[in-house]
Amino acid sequence: MVISKSTSIAKTPPVAVWSPIDATNAKILLNGKVDVYTLGGVWTEIQEAQNAWLAQGNASSKTLTFDASQVSSLDGAGMAFLIDIQESQQKVGGTFTLVGLDARYQPLLKEFDPITNLFPTPAVKPKRSFIVSTGMATQNLLDDTKGLISFAGHLSADLVWSLLHPRQVRWGDFVNAAVQAGIAALPIVGLVSFLIGVILSFQAAIGMQQFGATSFVGPIAALGIVREMGPLITAILLAGRSSAAFAAEIGTMTVNSEVDALVTGGLSPIRFLVVPRVLAGILVMPILTLYADIVSILASMLTMLAYGIPFINFYNGMIAAVGIEDIASGLIKATLFGVVVSAVGCLRGMQTGTGAAAVGISATNAVVSSIVMIVLVDGIFAVISYRTGF
Repeated sequence: MVISKSTSIAKTPPVAVWSPIDATNAKILLNGKVDVYTLGGVWTEIQEAQNAWLAQGNASSKTLTFDASQVSSLDGAGMAFLIDIQESQQKVGGTFTLVGLDARYQPLLKEFDPITNLFPTPAVKPKRSFIVSTGMATQNLLDDTKGLISFAGHLSADLVWSLLHPRQVRWGDFVNAAVQAGIAALPIVGLVSFLIGVILSFQAAIGMQQFGATSFVGPIAALGIVREMGPLITAILLAGRSSAAFAAEIGTMTVNSEVDALVTGGLSPIRFLVVPRVLAGILVMPILTLYADIVSILASMLTMLAYGIPFINFYNGMIAAVGIEDIASGLIKATLFGVVVSAVGCLRGMQTGTGAAAVGISATNAVVSSIVMIVLVDGIFAVISYRTGF
């Protein structure tokens, strides 16, 4: 036995109906319960009909009447619908009229009056002239230089304090920073140093082979590695690793107001945060540079072996060309680089602003500033070495 049942579902009329009156007048009739549930697809349909109507002829001469006399219930979504339609009408210069709205909804409507405050006109930033841009860039450079000099003075005083009061230095942070900047950097420093040694020797051998002076490549490469390439490459690698890490770590503390808490507690942020990291940079930078020198020279030896230069010949030439003063010059330069890399990273971290992107900006500024300072210190050291013969 099969039982069939027929049901009829009455279609609920839409809560908003678009009714064009003539070419310059139209009406939207609201009825029943107007809320977030009943406005589902009606809102888009009314918007499309309004846009199509406004696109025909002169929009500024058109009047839209919003009839709310048959509304039984109106919530925030209905009010937003009303305001959206009104804003679209007034944006093109047309006229909007609201009739029949119950008095109990008037206070809610007045909260959004005038509606222009809800749709502010985007402000167009005036273009800066070349003179203004140059002046602002110069002022930023002067402010940054002033902050760098002030920070260098505070750091120098606190480094002297650490020598006079070694027991008050946070040696735990010193060890952690030394491990992070030193031991953790051994693989990348070794890899890059090996490649630098191979490339430097290979490129030099190509040119020297034309003059039959391939045997001189080893001493020249070893001298360049010890005096310049070893400290410079190590410093750049530490700028990308440790300086950015210091800036991000201290920058996060700055954003979280932990640095302000240290100041409130009567503690010096430079002594508490910067001094251990700078001391770690001073310690690990010469060690990493010496490690990079050894790896690069070994790579150069292996490269020259391919050109028929035995290890013993390479070694004898290197001993004759490289003196203890060359090694000392590279290590002194590396120590200065260690101070620069660690100090600039800490400075940028303490200069971190507010916002989600502030820490990333500080890390980027730390790397860029560190590399610029490395090149600057290297140039000054080169002039001093030329003048003194060291």
